[in-house]
Amino acid sequence: MNDTIERPRVAAAPSAVAGADAILSPDALDFIAELHVRFDARRRALLDARAERQLRFDVGELPDFLSETKDIRDAEWTVGAIPADLQDRRVEITGPTNAKMIINALNSGAKVFMADFEDATAPLWDELIQGQANLRGRWQGRLDFTDDTSGKHYAIGDDPAVLLVRPRGWHLDERHLTVDGRAVAGGLVDFGLYLFHNARAALDAGSGPYFYLPKLESHHEAALWSDVFAYAEQRLGLARGTIKVTVLIETIPAAFEMDEILYALKENIVGLNCGRWDYIFSTIKRLGRTPDRLTPDRSAMTMDKAFLAAYSLRLIATCHRRGAFAMGGMSAFIPVKGDEAANELAMEKVRADKEREVANGHDGTWVAHPALVAVALEAFEAMPGPNQLDKIPDNIPGREEMLELHTGERTEDGARENIRVGVQYLAAWLGGKGAVPLYNLMEDAATAEICRSQLWQWLRFEAPLSNGQTFTRPLFDRLFDTELVRLADVPNIQEAAALFRQMVTAEEFEEFLTLPAYELLD
Repeated sequence: MNDTIERPRVAAAPSAVAGADAILSPDALDFIAELHVRFDARRRALLDARAERQLRFDVGELPDFLSETKDIRDAEWTVGAIPADLQDRRVEITGPTNAKMIINALNSGAKVFMADFEDATAPLWDELIQGQANLRGRWQGRLDFTDDTSGKHYAIGDDPAVLLVRPRGWHLDERHLTVDGRAVAGGLVDFGLYLFHNARAALDAGSGPYFYLPKLESHHEAALWSDVFAYAEQRLGLARGTIKVTVLIETIPAAFEMDEILYALKENIVGLNCGRWDYIFSTIKRLGRTPDRLTPDRSAMTMDKAFLAAYSLRLIATCHRRGAFAMGGMSAFIPVKGDEAANELAMEKVRADKEREVANGHDGTWVAHPALVAVALEAFEAMPGPNQLDKIPDNIPGREEMLELHTGERTEDGARENIRVGVQYLAAWLGGKGAVPLYNLMEDAATAEICRSQLWQWLRFEAPLSNGQTFTRPLFDRLFDTELVRLADVPNIQEAAALFRQMVTAEEFEEFLTLPAYELLD
């Protein structure tokens, strides 16, 4: 009898990136294959569970706190120890994984830099491998960059920000890396390659392998990550709990399971983050498929009102009760060049957003541009120490407040803006860019998803607009065609426009715009 277990066949597409062979070494690929074999079937089952739950939302069910986990919510417990270099996270900067961005972000004065393989990166294979090579270079002390145009040289300074990495969400496959002919989860590729190559170097430097986890929809999905971490730590000879993570609460189902997510990951988790843009998208996607939950213009859905204000306060209360950090979210405003008045207005909006967060009890916040670090740091001077874990809001919102919709107008201008932003972002994404400045805002996949989902919702229910019109297919087509003429010179615009129009007018709502868009990438 032959008891030999056949080794999985792992295959990675070639990459032109210098140093790709080291990133895609046989040992690293074997580690990825092990993660895939052990955890991919469970990942796919959890994605099926999302679809099954959506069927219940479609007929009017709304999220609630789970009766079967009431004991976890009621019990007194805390998360595990938090490393010293994660105790002060008052300002975090995020961005893609190109060398110039990494260096500028690490030198920006922010406490933390989140290198993003998810919404700020278009998953071109060479871009992903270059990002991994850049991050490896950071820990090996050999990351620098010289701008070909200006000749300016960039190098990491003496006091860089703490580095966290965001892998892709559970829903995204990576077709360039397969095991037994099947695509590996993009999140396992991003996480596995970074951990394999950098965990020891990060620990030796007094830091550690730190991550942000995106787009979880349940504590079961968190528990899957927990098991991935436990296996990876054992496999690489790391103590249990060495990996440290912050979870983005950016889906409305997850907001009703925050205690449970912290509990499922308590050996590894250090905090939760208010991922506000994806949270708006998730609220429309999951609960906006009935006419009684129509949303107003995107600009009307602000963090100081309705379900967004409620979930921020509840996140703070939940985290601080459990000894975890409650991180604020991203203000999309960026500096306005050449217009001092407009720039000052943008800075004021960022400042007000950050002052609201620190007053509510958040322990830190996000910015999208190095020039905003000082603005956010100034706002967080109101925090008496490196964090405010001892602060819990007086009034903790419940289910009703967390489901309350914003009020406001639905306008033709709002529809036009959604078209312009959504199509231009998708065009840039198809060209390999994941974070795109548009109309003095930093747009990424999450904000583009709001544009797409809102247009789909308004069109599906022929929403009334403030000017007396109804948002019908003929009106949408007229607005779309008019805006497209103005964007004629944008690279990839026709391909992006065709896909965006198809997704907005489809009978069934596509889970993520990046899924069909990924099929168009090389």
